[in-house]
Amino acid sequence: MDPCPFIRLTIGNLALKVPLAAKTTSSVVHPSSSPCFCKIKLKNFPPQTAAIPYIPLETTQFPEIQTLAATFHLSNSDIERLASRSIFASKPCLKIFIYTGRAGAACGVHSGRLLAKVSVPLDLAGTQSKPCVFHNGWIAVGKGAGKASSAQFHLNVKAEPDPRFVFQFDGEPECSPQVVQIQGNIRQPVFSCKFSCRNTGDRTMRSRSLPPETSVPRSWLNTFGSERERPGKERKGWSITVHDLSGSPVAMASIVTPFVASPGTDRVSRSNPGSWLILRPGDGTWKPWGRLEAWRERGGATDGLGYRFELIPDGSSGAGIVLAESTISSHRGGKFSIELGSSSSSSPTGGVNRSRSRGGGSGSGSGASPANSPRGSGDYGYGLWPWSVYKGFVMSASVEGEGKCSKPCVEVSVQHVSCMEDAASYVALSAAIDLSMDACRLFNQRMRKELCQHGESLG
Repeated sequence: MDPCPFIRLTIGNLALKVPLAAKTTSSVVHPSSSPCFCKIKLKNFPPQTAAIPYIPLETTQFPEIQTLAATFHLSNSDIERLASRSIFASKPCLKIFIYTGRAGAACGVHSGRLLAKVSVPLDLAGTQSKPCVFHNGWIAVGKGAGKASSAQFHLNVKAEPDPRFVFQFDGEPECSPQVVQIQGNIRQPVFSCKFSCRNTGDRTMRSRSLPPETSVPRSWLNTFGSERERPGKERKGWSITVHDLSGSPVAMASIVTPFVASPGTDRVSRSNPGSWLILRPGDGTWKPWGRLEAWRERGGATDGLGYRFELIPDGSSGAGIVLAESTISSHRGGKFSIELGSSSSSSPTGGVNRSRSRGGGSGSGSGASPANSPRGSGDYGYGLWPWSVYKGFVMSASVEGEGKCSKPCVEVSVQHVSCMEDAASYVALSAAIDLSMDACRLFNQRMRKELCQHGESLG
């Protein structure tokens, strides 16, 4: 398994020094009391917004606190598009527009006033193999730039190699597709999936590919799920098992808390979400690895799929570590992503990614890797997160909106894959978030036959 080259471009350590009563074209700026923010733009990518802390003018050293303002993830094709030259395009650069005032907008018009614009040239050649710092320090900005009394803006812009394994479902998860690994123009099968929609009375969560003694212990259901039987509208009994090329099951996602419509509605509410358990095989049985909760956010511009994912450390029954919580537009779709140590910012996926780590500790990685695992084919795999010292991108998965054909594409950082079971766990998680779009569909809408029990056509 060979990874695809990616670059992680980060912008951080923002700060602004502005002389008191520095005049702009239309107002007097008192940064000690007026907030500042910036829009960070890179060609072909949605802009990102970040707050800018104010530092007194007499400060000579930058504070010890280091903050991340924005991150752009560039694939090989993204780098080629940025580097392409034409008579209309100059070499790639990062543009930062600095505003005074609050970042809120009314009727699409931002209330902030433009204070200055900063451009940082980017030479991305070679950054796929070694880190590169494009700027780190202060820049004089605004009118009178270069004078002793001018405003100053601090930032750090750097690029780091961030290779990833890229997988894609050959079909919709509920159709039991193959999963291929993509490396350049090569598409190689690495997993197969088996979707099951079991009878409502079957609560053993047993995979058809596993012998009876390896079924999930009932205690996991009691700990992480719900045995409730409710009259009315509910969706349950769904599971998807990921197999390697030899046919052995290597990961599984299964609904443990039914997706139930709130009383008097056709909607799965945030106060009563459905949930999936992501499992991995170990010691002759399935062991929980993560838990995904999903619900339907209420109408208007925010109508969509809400989710929360937590890691279950060492398969314990204690509190999990919340790694991601966000919303994906039910109409446009978007991306489910986990990135540790990043700031919260608006994303083009129709929601706000609040990925974070709440804990850590010492622990060992997974056991011995199969011969065809990344550890057997390259110098990748440095231990499982969140115990790894590496922070940053963990994984992302594409999610289509309701009624659209969905073939999820999954990207996983090589830093967080040390064996085939690791990669399969992320594939199972991506299938669960994709299927949650259907599980949280309004109950008065028609479901496709693969997702219905006993041939039912309605949820």
